[in-house]
Amino acid sequence: MALQKRRLGRTRIHHRRSAWARKASRKPLVQSCPNCESPRIPHRVCMKCGFYGGEIVMKVEQSEEE
Repeated sequence: MALQKRRLGRTRIHHRRSAWARKASRKPLVQSCPNCESPRIPHRVCMKCGFYGGEIVMKVEQSEEE
């Protein structure tokens, strides 16, 4: 297993950590479902229609209001 030759400084560690957090905050947290256009989290099954990756993955019961 590889070992570091010198200790990383506090500034370098904090700079890397803050840059990672800034990059993560720029990503969209919600996208629209390609099937029903309702908002959903990326790479997750749509909770409204059960659609993911071009096919229906789970059955969703329709409420009486719809």
